[in-house]
Amino acid sequence: MSFPISIEELIDWSNGAEEKNSELASWLNLLGFNERKGLEKFLSTPLVRDKSMARQILRSWSGRKLLDEVSDLILMDEDSSGESVMDTLENLLNEKDEVTTFDLLNSLSVKAIHIDLDGWIEVANNWRSELNKQQKLINDLISFDDLSVKREEINVLPLEIKETKYELISLTVSHRKEPLNLEVWNPSYRKKKRKNWVLLMPGLGGDRNHFNWLARSLSHSGWPVVVVDHPGSDSLALEALVKGRLPLPGAEIIPERLNDIDSILKAKESGKIDLSSENVVLMGHSLGALTAILASGVKFDDQLESRCQKVLDNLSLSNLSSLLQCQIIDITLSERKGIENLSAIIGMNSFGSFLWPKNLENKINIPLFLTGGTFDLVTPSISEQLGLMLALSSSQLSRVLLIEGASHFSPIRVEGQLHQSKGKDLFNLGESIVGYHPLSVQSLLAFEIINFLEKLEKNKSIPSNTNLTKGELKFHILDRNIIEELVKFQ
Repeated sequence: MSFPISIEELIDWSNGAEEKNSELASWLNLLGFNERKGLEKFLSTPLVRDKSMARQILRSWSGRKLLDEVSDLILMDEDSSGESVMDTLENLLNEKDEVTTFDLLNSLSVKAIHIDLDGWIEVANNWRSELNKQQKLINDLISFDDLSVKREEINVLPLEIKETKYELISLTVSHRKEPLNLEVWNPSYRKKKRKNWVLLMPGLGGDRNHFNWLARSLSHSGWPVVVVDHPGSDSLALEALVKGRLPLPGAEIIPERLNDIDSILKAKESGKIDLSSENVVLMGHSLGALTAILASGVKFDDQLESRCQKVLDNLSLSNLSSLLQCQIIDITLSERKGIENLSAIIGMNSFGSFLWPKNLENKINIPLFLTGGTFDLVTPSISEQLGLMLALSSSQLSRVLLIEGASHFSPIRVEGQLHQSKGKDLFNLGESIVGYHPLSVQSLLAFEIINFLEKLEKNKSIPSNTNLTKGELKFHILDRNIIEELVKFQ
């Protein structure tokens, strides 16, 4: 079912021409005063505030893909490809500092737009379904009959540990023009030699400084840590996007990130990076976590393109990470053999549920420790962390840490955040985005990651348990059996 809207009549009505005798005016006049004022405000609110940044987003793969999908739901009389909207918006950005929805509609060369009501209803239902799944997951966890042994009271690490310092290394690599900047955290004291060292990778637009809190905690507990900045997809790339100099980076940067991992491992092997431990644990946040998983050598199946087509038809709004996942279809990734001395993968807010189906036969026998939050709308925990565990892991040591109220950005520590929820750097994260008690979440993450690493050294698993509490935080440690029960009826 499609609903035609005359652009001229819509603009006339919003300007007060209620008496106009048309089907559109009749429908719009049924709106109450508040609804009408809300629609007028929506149409007159700037659609684009920063034209330089908007240009770069629209020119990116993700921006183009979203525009294409919106074009399937809002059709033009003469052009349903999205190109006319794109061209019109580009021209307006050349003329104006701010562009409103009114400006865009007024400048289109077509006389009417057609709203695909069935399509919008389907998108709304997908949103509703995702929210219902998240709520059901929490309710199921509350009522879950836990069969595991109760865990001991947790003494969470303090927020700031100041004893350990890092060395900044500039590593020249053949695949990049600029060197890699690495923080090498070697423990200042070693009660015993650890078997593993940690390679920590930020997510898209992330910065190594965002994870000093975690590297410091790990090093203080005896683990050597290397934290890497990935040029082209770090905070400088995000700043270049905001200033309109570069397009929004996407999955096209994954091959270079994989090459970064290889270069760091070779530098460790050759002695350029001085670390006492032999085996590596790959750890990352968001895209950093996905890169770690890809580095293990796990392969895609031949149904990836069809799965992604179905996902993109739903506008990808209930799981924003699906855009990055499905962009991989257009990227050439060389076949990898994996990493010989890889001990485990730790992924904070990881994703990849569309890349690997739950019945994947070629699972990786590498322990996974995946962390997520119930407030994560970028990589929803039930489809991403839980789904990813079922798809990939065959190790009995694998676990998922699920923190209630934590978001996709909870692990990111930004400048000025120590004593308040809002930070001062480019991310400028506030509690509405970063979620509940970010510093408490970070402290809990540090403790549980260290707990996982301690058990890994002894080839033992963390006890699974639901409905754990620490202070005001509620969280759950889930093994494969519990996850299968939770997702069975979702």
